[in-house]
Amino acid sequence: MSELQEQFEKLGHTIIPFGDVSDAVLINTCTVTREADADCRKVIRRAQRVSPNAFIGVMGCYAQLRSDEISAIEGVDAIFGNEEKYKIPELIGDFSKRNQLGLYVGKLEQIEFHGACSSDNVNRTRAVLKIQDGCDYVCTYCTIPAARGGSRSMKFDDLRNKLLELNNTDFYEIILSGVNLGEYKSPTNENFTDVIRLIESLDLKLRFRISSIEPNLVKPELLDIVSKSEKMCPHFHIPLQSGSPDILRLMKRRYKLDVFINLVQKIKSNIPDCCIGVDIITGFPGETDSHFLETYNLLSDLPVSYLHVFTYSKRNGTAASEYPDEVPYPVKIERTHKLRELSERKKKEFYLSQLGKIKTVIKETIDESTGLWHGWTENYVKVYFKMNETNPVEKVKLKSYEKDIVIADII
Repeated sequence: MSELQEQFEKLGHTIIPFGDVSDAVLINTCTVTREADADCRKVIRRAQRVSPNAFIGVMGCYAQLRSDEISAIEGVDAIFGNEEKYKIPELIGDFSKRNQLGLYVGKLEQIEFHGACSSDNVNRTRAVLKIQDGCDYVCTYCTIPAARGGSRSMKFDDLRNKLLELNNTDFYEIILSGVNLGEYKSPTNENFTDVIRLIESLDLKLRFRISSIEPNLVKPELLDIVSKSEKMCPHFHIPLQSGSPDILRLMKRRYKLDVFINLVQKIKSNIPDCCIGVDIITGFPGETDSHFLETYNLLSDLPVSYLHVFTYSKRNGTAASEYPDEVPYPVKIERTHKLRELSERKKKEFYLSQLGKIKTVIKETIDESTGLWHGWTENYVKVYFKMNETNPVEKVKLKSYEKDIVIADII
């Protein structure tokens, strides 16, 4: 949203926090799950309560796919699709209440790449840099290709310039992000491994974290560069979605289970302290108790560090929404809880394995009740530590594990 914010600020508008009374409210939406859709509707109604006379504009993925549902909400003045949201100042001259809904939702054909870079924490020490958008995959549960369009990427020269620009800011960590990040391909044919090579070649104070990358896209050369790098964080977040070969086939994922297993083992072999996060979906249509146990046992045995567990949500327009053998909701929730408990155990094991080691931490926020700062190490351990200096980057020794957190001492 940083690009939109810049547009409005250049036009003389003042951006204020959501929840404050304003003349216009623009709501960017998500549609990954039914819960996300419901949350979007709640936010729209909250905006109307806070600013009943304000222009209400709704944009983003939910707007792109379900404009009919949004248009049924009284008080919405305009709806913008994922391409049109970058043209709002052109489309809307006067941000006042309207008598008739403005619908600006087109087809996502030959959509341009729009860059974005925004702070990821209150202290503005970490930023998220979007270098890729959209997706060409056809996973049967996912609405992203319909909501965001096909894969497209930042120009390589623009990326180089942006990295040099960020190096002159107060940011110390940059998270490389994208809808399908590993599919980065610039108009001049550079790929994601070339992005990492570019980072290695530049004289930067920054460290870099890869957000989420498909297992089939962690190429050997990419892993080799990260394993030797002083700039790239030893942290991979890899969407598996299911540990059952049968369910992976139903999902139409682009890899077989042994690819994921071999990748995790190779990462830990080459980078022993690497943090490995995994995305999992529970309750996909046709998932039996046996399929779920395959997933649970696999993740229990593998050296992964934490899980992001999502309960399957039927999305209209996807192939999976027509699949038979829907899993009962209580069963889906039970499986989600079991995997989240496993995630807590895996995270604790990983945190305990890091005690006594020296890592680099970037401070984020302070707990006023304890006087301790917290931040993340390069390998994604959340640590709490007492600072005597104002230096935002510190070498720390991980000392103890207490109540799900790690206490560290500055070296």
